[in-house]
Amino acid sequence: MALFAPLVFTGGLFEAELFWRVAWAAVLFSATASAIYLFNDVIDAPADKLHPFKSKRPIASGKLPVATALFVSVAVLFMALALAAELSWFFLWALMGYAGLHFAYALSLKKIPIVDVITIAAGFVLRVYAGALVINAHMNVWFMLTVVSAALFLAVGKRRSELTLLSGLGTAIGHRQVLGHYTPTLLDVYTGMFANTTWLTYALFSFEHPLIVPNRQKLVNILAVLPRTLSAQKLLMITVPVV
Repeated sequence: MALFAPLVFTGGLFEAELFWRVAWAAVLFSATASAIYLFNDVIDAPADKLHPFKSKRPIASGKLPVATALFVSVAVLFMALALAAELSWFFLWALMGYAGLHFAYALSLKKIPIVDVITIAAGFVLRVYAGALVINAHMNVWFMLTVVSAALFLAVGKRRSELTLLSGLGTAIGHRQVLGHYTPTLLDVYTGMFANTTWLTYALFSFEHPLIVPNRQKLVNILAVLPRTLSAQKLLMITVPVV
């Protein structure tokens, strides 16, 4: 869904051609992510056996052979990359960057504290960039800072939930060694910090960005009959409380 963010915030959601380009890009991104998840599950299979829920996954439980999982992973990845090249070369590079980053994460980056969180967040940011590249959209700097802050918030939240769940079961370090470098207090501080920066940067984005509507002229005609106090072009700010 992150790929649709640039489409929504540029007012092109109801333009059929742009919508279907992004929808197809989302399918290709999902296929690439699925290929990466299969590879990651193969790498994580020994540790997943210690997890109360992940131990039931097909690879960790032994229901899906490792060779089959790797074959499907490679086949799906190359198919997605080949189709991405037909959509946009810039989108292809974004997809390749996403795949390379997450393969590196599966092999080594997830074992390095802080770097693991940044890598997870970078994956979300690349999704949004890919959505912008496929429709050749410009992204406001405050919008990108919102995306980065929200991505870091989600990444830290992922680590916090893992630490809470697995610490209670006494398997946190055995399942994911990097959790031994984090404390609940540290992750709570990070969570609060990135939640605040997400809200602040989105508020600034909504203040700086003009009103987003599919047919702007019709809205301008409606607002023309209202007092100037009610016809401000900062109406996007009413979405700030939602964030």
